[in-house]
Order: sequence, then structure tokens, then C-alpha cells
Amino acid sequence: MEIGIYTFADVGTHPVTGENVSPHQRMQNLMEEIILADQVGLDVFAIGEHHRPDYAVSAPAVVLGAAAVKTNQIKLSSAVTVLSSDDPVRVFQQFAIVDLLSSGRAEIMVGRGSFIESYPLFGYNLQDYDALFSEKLEMLLALNENTTITWKGKHTQTINARGVYPRPFQKKLPIWIGVGGTPESVVRAADHGLPMALAIIGGMPAAFVPHINLYKEVYKNSGHDLAKMQLSINSHTYIADDSQQARDEFYPPYSEVMGRIGKERGWLPGTRQDFDASTNPKAALLVGSPQQVIDKILYEHELFGHTRFLAQMSIGAMPHDKVLHAIELLGTKVAPAVKKYTQERTESRPVIN
Repeated sequence: MEIGIYTFADVGTHPVTGENVSPHQRMQNLMEEIILADQVGLDVFAIGEHHRPDYAVSAPAVVLGAAAVKTNQIKLSSAVTVLSSDDPVRVFQQFAIVDLLSSGRAEIMVGRGSFIESYPLFGYNLQDYDALFSEKLEMLLALNENTTITWKGKHTQTINARGVYPRPFQKKLPIWIGVGGTPESVVRAADHGLPMALAIIGGMPAAFVPHINLYKEVYKNSGHDLAKMQLSINSHTYIADDSQQARDEFYPPYSEVMGRIGKERGWLPGTRQDFDASTNPKAALLVGSPQQVIDKILYEHELFGHTRFLAQMSIGAMPHDKVLHAIELLGTKVAPAVKKYTQERTESRPVIN
């Protein structure tokens, strides 16, 4: 299993200490996080796109390009690129450049986005929410397959036998679909035979088993090889030296963020008791000691059989030194144990098609 990190590059003020993280400071911190993740042997670092004052990155490819020349091994991805409100040609070109800078370590994770600010910002109608993504995904896949493209667009431009450059270092860019749990998104990823990243940020992971079963069923029925299937589980995660420390450090900024977003979306406010319950062995939050996080990743692996796990650690105004320590623990304690166990299980378990 691949183990990595994703972030939205949160900015803001810590609700307890009052420490402020500005966009400038957040970008400096982010570079340090990516470099450390590479140094401790993590497999992936992914960065989300947002167009809000509480997040610092609106153009993931720019940050990933900077990271490409400061790292050596780690894969560099978006999480997600909001493809619905972007131009597939520019997305492809930007990530092709990241791929060239990194000697073949770029990936694109596309999605419709968990927020809607980019749609009016770039002149798109929210009534076309699904149609925009569907057409632009098809266009991006076509760009990835062919240097010269002819394309008749409805929500995109029409192109008549034009070359799209530069081409990536890899033969083709890996393209993942990020989903939040809607069956339609799961079916779309499976039907195309694309890797899927499922975000589980609340509730009980076991409740998502039907989504994974649906993905595997459609993937197989669409003629794709299950042995080549790639599936990522993306979750809120925080690791400290012991479980109480982890919960105490993570809760204040986590609660502030979830409470703020919850007001926008009409969620009931959560309590510390709710938070602690969510860190239980079979609940959604991976917050605790290294062994507790290892156990929970392996529990979810038994549920899903996923090939990648991405941890979202820097939620809200998390202190930078604590995030760095959590990354170090993920790379030096958690990842080796998870990889050893899942490798042994893979080698001993027959493949069922």
C-alpha cells in the first residue's frame, strides 16, 4: 500500500493560542512539509484547489512545480483539481510541466469540488455541475491519449486537429477521480477504469463498503482488470506520541474548521465527546498514537482492500512543528508497519477475478 499526505493548505488563527497562519507563512510551511514527507519515504503528497479565504492554494500545479525541484522520490498530485471550472487543455499542460520538472512523478486527481466558489468565479453555471465535469473529464482523457486532438465541445472549446504541448515525462499522466461518496461518481470512475480516491471524513468507514463493492463490480463489468485497480482512502489523520496528546492537539483547530464549515452547510455543531467518539477504532478519524493509526488503516484495509491511504493532517491553524512531527511519525512508524503487513497479505492471498 502507498501511504501519503494531502492538504488544503489551511490558513487562519488557532482557536486556543491565537497564533495566526498567513498565506505567506502557510506556503513556507507547506514546502517544508513536502520536503520532509519525501525525506521520510512517504509515497504521495497531494494538494487541493480552493478559492476561499481559509485556504492558501488556488493553483495546485504551481505549488507542485515548486515541490518538484525540491524533492526526489515522492509522487506529486492534486487533491483535487476542480476540473468542472477549469480548462482541460491548461490542466493537462500544467501537470505535464510538473511531470517534466519531477522526472515523471506528477499525477492529477480531478473532481467536482467540495465547494462551489470556483463556478461563478470563472463564469460557469451551477446548473451544469455534472455536465461540466463529465465533458471535461472526457476531454482530459483524450488529451492524455493523443498529442493531436480534434474535439467538438458543448461546455468546452472546439478544437480542430491541434497539437497540445508539452507532453509529460511519463507516457501518460496518472489521472485519479476524487469522490465524496455519491454512487454516480463511483460508477463514473469505475466505468472509465480510473483510480478512485474516496474521502471518508465522518461516520463509520464500514458504511462505505457498498460504495467500494459498487466500484469493483462496475470496474470488472466494464472490462477492466481488477488486478490493476487502484483505490485510495483519504481521511482526516493526526499522529502524536500518545493517543491523549494526539486528541488534545488536533481537536481545537479541527473543531474550529468543522464548526465553521458546518454553519455554512447546516450541520449540527459537534462536541468534544463527538470528536472523541470519532477516534474510536472503527470510526472515521485516524487520530492517535502510531500504533492506533496503524491499526485503523489495517482495519480499513480489511474492509476495502485499498492500495493507497492519504492522510489530511494540517487542518485549520495546526502548529507547524506538530504537523512536521506527525509527518515524521507517519513516514517512520506507521508506513513501514502498514506496508509490511499489506505486502505479506497480498503475497499470501490469491487474486479473485
